[in-house]
Amino acid sequence: MAQKKIRDELSHGERKRLVDFDCPSFPLSTQATLLGVSRSGLYYQPVPPSAEEVFLRHRIDEIYTRWPFFGSRRIAAVLTQEGLIVGRERVQTAMREMGITGIHPGPNLSKRALEHRIYPYLLRNITAQYPHHIWGIDITYIRLVYGWMYLVAVIDWHSRYVVSWELDQTLEMPFVLDCVDRAFETALPAILNSDQGSHFTSNSYIERLLSYNVQISMDGKGRALDNIFTKRLWRSLKWEEVYLNEYDTPRQARERIRDWFHFYNTKRPHQSLDYKTPWEVLTEKRTYEI
Repeated sequence: MAQKKIRDELSHGERKRLVDFDCPSFPLSTQATLLGVSRSGLYYQPVPPSAEEVFLRHRIDEIYTRWPFFGSRRIAAVLTQEGLIVGRERVQTAMREMGITGIHPGPNLSKRALEHRIYPYLLRNITAQYPHHIWGIDITYIRLVYGWMYLVAVIDWHSRYVVSWELDQTLEMPFVLDCVDRAFETALPAILNSDQGSHFTSNSYIERLLSYNVQISMDGKGRALDNIFTKRLWRSLKWEEVYLNEYDTPRQARERIRDWFHFYNTKRPHQSLDYKTPWEVLTEKRTYEI
């Protein structure tokens, strides 16, 4: 129970920092197992970002959220107009590391490994007909006062209900798998849609979905609108919560975002749902044609 509480309350990065390297009576392998982290990843210590880099990435996130069809060239132009002289290549690098790409044909900056398999987009002209028919999963950037984190979430397309989510300070694979595993404890979708980013084309992710007989769908390259419900979720979260607050610590970000997701799921009426909440639509008694 205590082990599950730690995993629920702390991000993967926060759990790594709990490891005591100078405790001979408590081996690293045991600590890693209890904390749900890989031993091989314990020795990587990221260099804290500079204030300039934090400001740049926060501003790129704001521009991208406002105009998701902007690619690196346009974002660099906006930054230049604002007096922040940044080359396009630096913006491309930041966008790639932030896991974002503009909505337009062309290279997908959420890069995948070349050997990874790509699955077709299954949802063209298809509407989610019932709860857990279609889910979407995506990753976004969350700003902190002195840095940033990454948020992954699974959303039910029919009800817009956020099924599960995870925050972490790195883009390592475990926090994505934790989010998927938690979602699968709730229900199993017929189809799970994602972009073609490296997390969602990785063998560990693909094998996890196939082991549960979940159909895999992937957006077309550069077509972020194929996963539009998750993109709308990010926009709402950032304009209603993230941009209105300053998170000094990862834990503060987690607490505030947890509260917002609860509000979003159970209190916030959605116009597209006839002003019902996602929870009401998810749990309403109806007969669905499957």
